[in-house]
Amino acid sequence: MAHPYQVLTPTAVLDALSDLGLPVDGRLSALSSYENRVYLVYLDDDSSVVAKFYRPGRWDLAQIEEEHAFTAELVAEDIPVVGPLPLHGKTLHSMHVSHDDRDSHFWFSVSPRRGGRAPELDDPEVLMWIGRLMARMHLVGERQAFAVRPALNLHTFGEQPREQLLSQQQIVPEVRAQWQALCDQALQQVRDRIPSDLQQLRLHGDCHPGNILWTPLGMPQAGPHFVDMDDARMGPAVQDLWMLVHGEPDERRRKMAAVLEGYESVRPFDDRELLCIEALRTLRIIHYSAWLAGRQDDPAFPMHFPWFGTADYWRGQCDTLREQIDLMG
Repeated sequence: MAHPYQVLTPTAVLDALSDLGLPVDGRLSALSSYENRVYLVYLDDDSSVVAKFYRPGRWDLAQIEEEHAFTAELVAEDIPVVGPLPLHGKTLHSMHVSHDDRDSHFWFSVSPRRGGRAPELDDPEVLMWIGRLMARMHLVGERQAFAVRPALNLHTFGEQPREQLLSQQQIVPEVRAQWQALCDQALQQVRDRIPSDLQQLRLHGDCHPGNILWTPLGMPQAGPHFVDMDDARMGPAVQDLWMLVHGEPDERRRKMAAVLEGYESVRPFDDRELLCIEALRTLRIIHYSAWLAGRQDDPAFPMHFPWFGTADYWRGQCDTLREQIDLMG
């Protein structure tokens, strides 16, 4: 059976936007996105918008609407987040595509185009700026909890992915027992590392450098802005911070200090969360393998991730888990 995205042709994308009254001129290009399908679509006046088609079956209607409501809260507080445009009184739209007697349904949104380049994360001033903005996002995020979107925790990012990988026989037999033992050891250390009483709040959820774009100083809306709220969920504040810092341990500590200097000028930070970073990194590693495994029916994934599932891949995962066990030990 064809994957739903295989029927999402350029014509279907343009027709969906035209049905909303947008004067598309026939030009579009696919943007980098694996989880969803995202397109830059040009209009008759030479302006452009970004159309995002949600992966069928990943989020339900209420969960997507909750993401949009959170984004709207952030925009209302003048936090530089790129959110969906309200068209005909709503930000989420529905379309059906018929192909070979099969009817596929998609939820989609349309956002303004915001360009930018990667932020200079070696610059302490940039890190402090992002820290201040993230603190402002978290002040909004702690006002209330998500009602239907999931949390990022040991169960959702650790135990569930582990069970998925093992039950679906995703791990090659010669590495399976070794990976399972290392994963179990790592998850036990995660349990010991993350205090049960840490504050949980609404997060961006996937705040890696690729989801922050920088507009040069001197231009309108200069500085960083956040994109792709698709992974917004409940979790500890540090989840939105640790992916911003890279390098050797001393370098990461310096960078995190700059982020927190900016962050704590706006919102208090629980220092215990710093001890959770390697545990959260471990959960992300396990979850990533399960994410790749669960997307193999999408033709884009075997094409872009041909190394997934090989014996070498799983041996590499074992090595990575050993490193994380040492770092958490």
